[in-house]
Amino acid sequence: MSVGSFSQIQETDSLPINVDDYVFVKPGDTLVVNLNEFSLLPKHKFNSRDDVRYYLWFRKKVFRAYPYAQLASERLDSLNVRLEKIESKSKRRKYTRLIQKYIEGEFTDQIKKMTTTEGRILIKLIHRQTGKTAFDNIKVLRSGWKAFWYNTTANVFSLSLKTEYHPEIENEDFLIEEVLQRAFQDGKLKPQATKLNFDFTKIMIERKSEINVEEYKLFFAKMRKKGKIRKAKD
Repeated sequence: MSVGSFSQIQETDSLPINVDDYVFVKPGDTLVVNLNEFSLLPKHKFNSRDDVRYYLWFRKKVFRAYPYAQLASERLDSLNVRLEKIESKSKRRKYTRLIQKYIEGEFTDQIKKMTTTEGRILIKLIHRQTGKTAFDNIKVLRSGWKAFWYNTTANVFSLSLKTEYHPEIENEDFLIEEVLQRAFQDGKLKPQATKLNFDFTKIMIERKSEINVEEYKLFFAKMRKKGKIRKAKD
């Protein structure tokens, strides 16, 4: 009985048939393996444990603003592709107004809820994603006069729609790009290539991955002095 049972469950020993996923190399052959392109970012360099907390605070701001800049880029790209196929100037204006209302309805309520820091990051990221400042993008959808008033309104909140994105020279822009690249690599944000011309790998080497959050320490110090925020317990 035991021998019979064993013979019934015993598997047939055989060689695998599918070998298409393997590469065969003969002596003297040159092997070339194509790998997906990826980059390895060096570890952060913080001066203190406290600096890490400021960095994580800033990262949350970037995570909040990025999806809106990404969406704005996608909408404007779609608009430009569509406009190229419309020959009539009147139809182009009509379609532009429709997209303008759609974008405003999609963004206005959410942007109103943003903090000043998030709004500033968003303005910079729009330049990163579209290759144009927020001011210039508004000029496409509206007249230059209305873009001027939009910019004036933003200035009330210490923001300028003409703000550009320069991670090679601006510390905050470097931090934004550093956060984005790590988030892309870790799969936390959907990658979208910049339309600006800069080499972040080169910038990282020059900066030696040093994270400078001093400006945010000053910002929090002023806010605490005004009593607008409560100092977190260690």
